[in-house]
Amino acid sequence: MTGQPLSYVAHGVTFEGYYAAPPGARGAGSLGGVLVVPEAPGLGAHVKRRVEALAQAGYAALGVDLHGQGALAASPDQARAWVGELKADPARLIARLDAALAALSNRPEVDAGRLAAAGYCFGGWCALELARAGRPLRSVSVFHGSLTSVRGAEAIAGSVLVCTGDSDPFVPIDQVLAFQAEMGAAGVDYEICLYGGVRHGFTDAELRMPDPAFGYSPRGNAHSWASFMRELADAVGGPADA
Repeated sequence: MTGQPLSYVAHGVTFEGYYAAPPGARGAGSLGGVLVVPEAPGLGAHVKRRVEALAQAGYAALGVDLHGQGALAASPDQARAWVGELKADPARLIARLDAALAALSNRPEVDAGRLAAAGYCFGGWCALELARAGRPLRSVSVFHGSLTSVRGAEAIAGSVLVCTGDSDPFVPIDQVLAFQAEMGAAGVDYEICLYGGVRHGFTDAELRMPDPAFGYSPRGNAHSWASFMRELADAVGGPADA
Protein backbone atom coordinates (compact mmCIF):
# COMPACT_ATOMS: atom_id res chain seq x y z
CA MET A 1 0.00 0.00 0.00
CA THR A 2 1.33 3.40 -0.96
CA GLY A 3 0.53 6.69 0.70
CA GLN A 4 0.33 10.12 -0.86
CA PRO A 5 1.52 13.63 -0.01
CA LEU A 6 -0.95 15.78 1.89
CA SER A 7 -0.17 19.49 2.16
CA TYR A 8 -1.40 21.83 4.88
CA VAL A 9 -0.42 25.28 6.11
CA ALA A 10 0.56 26.66 9.53
CA HIS A 11 1.78 30.21 10.27
CA GLY A 12 2.33 30.88 6.58
CA VAL A 13 4.47 27.78 5.98
CA THR A 14 3.44 24.86 3.77
CA PHE A 15 3.93 21.42 5.30
CA GLU A 16 4.11 18.18 3.32
CA GLY A 17 2.58 15.33 5.31
CA TYR A 18 2.24 11.71 4.19
CA TYR A 19 -1.27 10.21 4.15
CA ALA A 20 -2.61 6.69 3.67
CA ALA A 21 -6.00 5.04 4.15
CA PRO A 22 -7.54 1.66 3.33
CA PRO A 23 -8.63 1.76 -0.34
CA GLY A 24 -11.86 -0.11 0.29
CA ALA A 25 -13.20 2.08 3.11
CA ARG A 26 -13.99 5.47 1.64
CA GLY A 27 -17.41 6.10 3.13
CA ALA A 28 -17.89 9.43 4.86
CA GLY A 29 -16.61 9.31 8.42
CA SER A 30 -15.91 5.59 8.26
CA LEU A 31 -12.34 5.58 9.58
CA GLY A 32 -10.56 6.34 12.80
CA GLY A 33 -7.64 8.70 12.20
CA VAL A 34 -4.10 8.44 13.57
CA LEU A 35 -1.61 11.31 13.54
CA VAL A 36 1.97 9.97 13.46
CA VAL A 37 4.75 12.33 14.53
CA PRO A 38 8.30 11.47 13.42
CA GLU A 39 11.71 11.56 15.02
CA ALA A 40 13.70 14.79 15.29
CA PRO A 41 15.15 14.75 11.74
CA GLY A 42 11.67 14.92 10.19
CA LEU A 43 9.26 12.85 8.15
CA GLY A 44 11.37 10.02 6.76
CA ALA A 45 11.04 6.42 5.60
CA HIS A 46 10.41 4.95 9.06
CA VAL A 47 7.27 6.92 9.83
CA LYS A 48 6.03 6.61 6.25
CA ARG A 49 6.16 2.84 6.69
CA ARG A 50 4.18 3.19 9.93
CA VAL A 51 1.56 5.28 8.14
CA GLU A 52 1.18 2.59 5.49
CA ALA A 53 1.00 -0.15 8.12
CA LEU A 54 -1.77 1.73 9.92
CA ALA A 55 -3.72 1.98 6.66
CA GLN A 56 -3.33 -1.77 6.21
CA ALA A 57 -4.72 -2.20 9.73
CA GLY A 58 -7.84 -0.22 8.82
CA TYR A 59 -7.03 3.33 9.91
CA ALA A 60 -6.49 6.61 8.11
CA ALA A 61 -3.03 7.90 9.08
CA LEU A 62 -1.09 11.09 8.49
CA GLY A 63 2.66 11.38 8.99
CA VAL A 64 3.50 14.86 10.27
CA ASP A 65 5.98 17.16 8.56
CA LEU A 66 7.67 18.76 11.56
CA HIS A 67 9.91 21.27 9.83
CA GLY A 68 8.02 22.49 6.77
CA GLN A 69 8.20 21.78 3.03
CA GLY A 70 9.14 18.18 3.77
CA ALA A 71 12.55 19.14 5.12
CA LEU A 72 14.76 16.43 6.62
CA ALA A 73 17.76 17.25 8.78
CA ALA A 74 21.05 16.49 7.07
CA SER A 75 22.86 15.66 10.33
CA PRO A 76 22.19 14.96 14.02
CA ASP A 77 23.46 18.45 14.84
CA GLN A 78 20.96 20.03 12.47
CA ALA A 79 18.15 17.88 13.90
CA ARG A 80 19.06 18.94 17.44
CA ALA A 81 19.09 22.60 16.37
CA TRP A 82 15.66 22.34 14.75
CA VAL A 83 14.23 20.57 17.78
CA GLY A 84 15.73 23.20 20.05
CA GLU A 85 13.95 25.92 18.09
CA LEU A 86 10.62 24.12 18.37
CA LYS A 87 11.00 23.48 22.09
CA ALA A 88 11.91 27.12 22.62
CA ASP A 89 8.63 28.18 20.97
CA PRO A 90 5.99 25.70 22.21
CA ALA A 91 3.10 27.70 20.78
CA ARG A 92 4.63 27.36 17.32
CA LEU A 93 5.08 23.62 17.79
CA ILE A 94 1.47 23.14 18.88
CA ALA A 95 0.28 25.25 15.93
CA ARG A 96 2.12 22.90 13.56
CA LEU A 97 0.64 19.84 15.23
CA ASP A 98 -2.82 21.41 15.24
CA ALA A 99 -2.59 22.07 11.50
CA ALA A 100 -1.64 18.44 10.87
CA LEU A 101 -4.47 17.20 13.09
CA ALA A 102 -6.93 19.42 11.23
CA ALA A 103 -5.68 18.14 7.88
CA LEU A 104 -6.30 14.57 9.06
CA SER A 105 -9.70 15.20 10.64
CA ASN A 106 -10.91 17.13 7.57
CA ARG A 107 -10.48 14.13 5.29
CA PRO A 108 -14.01 13.02 4.31
CA GLU A 109 -13.39 9.37 5.19
CA VAL A 110 -12.15 10.23 8.70
CA ASP A 111 -14.42 10.33 11.74
CA ALA A 112 -13.26 13.47 13.55
CA GLY A 113 -14.61 12.01 16.77
CA ARG A 114 -12.21 9.04 16.61
CA LEU A 115 -8.73 10.54 16.54
CA ALA A 116 -5.46 9.31 18.02
CA ALA A 117 -1.84 10.45 17.95
CA ALA A 118 1.41 8.52 18.16
CA GLY A 119 5.05 9.42 17.83
CA TYR A 120 8.62 8.19 17.85
CA CYS A 121 11.46 9.73 19.90
CA PHE A 122 10.92 13.51 19.71
CA GLY A 123 7.66 12.80 17.91
CA GLY A 124 6.42 10.79 20.87
CA TRP A 125 7.01 13.75 23.14
CA CYS A 126 5.20 15.96 20.60
CA ALA A 127 2.17 13.67 20.50
CA LEU A 128 2.01 13.71 24.29
CA GLU A 129 2.30 17.52 24.31
CA LEU A 130 -0.68 17.71 21.97
CA ALA A 131 -2.71 15.62 24.41
CA ARG A 132 -1.48 17.73 27.34
CA ALA A 133 -2.71 20.79 25.42
CA GLY A 134 -6.24 19.39 25.61
CA ARG A 135 -6.79 18.27 22.06
CA PRO A 136 -9.65 15.76 21.53
CA LEU A 137 -7.54 12.63 21.15
CA ARG A 138 -8.96 9.30 22.25
CA SER A 139 -5.47 7.83 22.51
CA VAL A 140 -1.82 8.87 22.54
CA SER A 141 1.03 6.39 22.07
CA VAL A 142 4.67 7.21 22.79
CA PHE A 143 7.53 5.09 21.45
CA HIS A 144 10.91 5.79 23.11
CA GLY A 145 9.97 9.43 23.67
CA SER A 146 10.62 11.79 26.56
CA LEU A 147 7.84 11.94 29.16
CA THR A 148 8.63 15.20 30.95
CA SER A 149 6.71 18.42 30.36
CA VAL A 150 5.92 21.80 31.87
CA ARG A 151 2.30 21.12 30.91
CA GLY A 152 0.15 19.22 33.36
CA ALA A 153 -1.74 16.01 32.67
CA GLU A 154 -5.19 17.30 33.63
CA ALA A 155 -6.15 18.19 30.04
CA ILE A 156 -5.40 14.72 28.64
CA ALA A 157 -8.74 13.49 27.34
CA GLY A 158 -7.94 9.91 26.27
CA SER A 159 -5.76 6.98 27.21
CA VAL A 160 -1.96 6.94 27.01
CA LEU A 161 0.38 4.13 25.98
CA VAL A 162 4.13 4.41 26.61
CA CYS A 163 6.57 1.91 25.10
CA THR A 164 10.16 2.35 26.25
CA GLY A 165 13.33 0.43 27.03
CA ASP A 166 14.98 0.13 30.42
CA SER A 167 18.39 0.78 28.82
CA ASP A 168 17.36 4.08 27.20
CA PRO A 169 19.43 6.86 28.81
CA PHE A 170 17.15 9.52 27.31
CA VAL A 171 14.14 8.12 29.17
CA PRO A 172 15.65 6.92 32.48
CA ILE A 173 13.64 4.88 34.93
CA ASP A 174 13.16 7.80 37.33
CA GLN A 175 11.47 9.70 34.50
CA VAL A 176 9.20 6.73 33.84
CA LEU A 177 8.29 6.47 37.54
CA ALA A 178 7.59 10.20 37.77
CA PHE A 179 5.35 9.93 34.71
CA GLN A 180 3.52 7.00 36.29
CA ALA A 181 2.87 9.04 39.41
CA GLU A 182 1.76 12.05 37.37
CA MET A 183 -0.73 10.07 35.29
CA GLY A 184 -2.11 8.31 38.34
CA ALA A 185 -2.61 11.57 40.22
CA ALA A 186 -4.42 13.08 37.21
CA GLY A 187 -6.66 10.03 36.78
CA VAL A 188 -5.41 9.33 33.26
CA ASP A 189 -5.97 5.85 31.81
CA TYR A 190 -2.38 4.84 31.02
CA GLU A 191 -0.23 1.81 30.25
CA ILE A 192 3.56 1.58 30.35
CA CYS A 193 5.40 -1.20 28.50
CA LEU A 194 9.01 -1.43 29.70
CA TYR A 195 11.35 -3.67 27.71
CA GLY A 196 14.42 -5.17 29.35
CA GLY A 197 17.79 -4.48 27.75
CA VAL A 198 16.23 -2.27 25.07
CA ARG A 199 17.80 1.03 24.04
CA HIS A 200 16.63 4.25 22.42
CA GLY A 201 15.16 4.15 18.90
CA PHE A 202 14.35 0.44 19.19
CA THR A 203 11.49 0.50 16.64
CA ASP A 204 13.49 1.39 13.52
CA ALA A 205 15.06 -1.61 11.77
CA GLU A 206 17.07 0.72 9.52
CA LEU A 207 18.49 2.72 12.40
CA ARG A 208 22.17 3.52 11.80
CA MET A 209 23.57 5.38 14.78
CA PRO A 210 27.13 5.00 16.13
CA ASP A 211 25.90 6.14 19.54
CA PRO A 212 25.59 3.00 21.77
CA ALA A 213 22.55 4.58 23.44
CA PHE A 214 20.59 3.70 20.28
CA GLY A 215 19.70 0.23 19.04
CA TYR A 216 17.02 -1.63 17.14
CA SER A 217 15.23 -4.40 19.03
CA PRO A 218 13.15 -6.85 16.94
CA ARG A 219 11.35 -8.05 20.06
CA GLY A 220 10.72 -4.56 21.41
CA ASN A 221 9.52 -3.42 18.02
CA ALA A 222 7.11 -6.34 17.59
CA HIS A 223 5.74 -6.18 21.13
CA SER A 224 5.27 -2.40 21.08
CA TRP A 225 3.42 -2.54 17.75
CA ALA A 226 1.12 -5.25 19.10
CA SER A 227 0.41 -3.09 22.16
CA PHE A 228 -0.24 -0.13 19.88
CA MET A 229 -2.76 -2.12 17.82
CA ARG A 230 -4.61 -3.14 21.01
CA GLU A 231 -4.57 0.45 22.23
CA LEU A 232 -6.06 1.75 18.99
CA ALA A 233 -8.69 -0.99 18.86
CA ASP A 234 -9.78 -0.20 22.40
CA ALA A 235 -9.74 3.59 22.12
CA VAL A 236 -10.49 4.35 18.47
CA GLY A 237 -11.99 1.14 17.05
CA GLY A 238 -11.87 0.01 13.44
CA PRO A 239 -13.92 0.88 10.34
CA ALA A 240 -16.83 -1.28 11.48
CA ASP A 241 -17.15 0.76 14.67
CA ALA A 242 -18.00 4.06 12.96
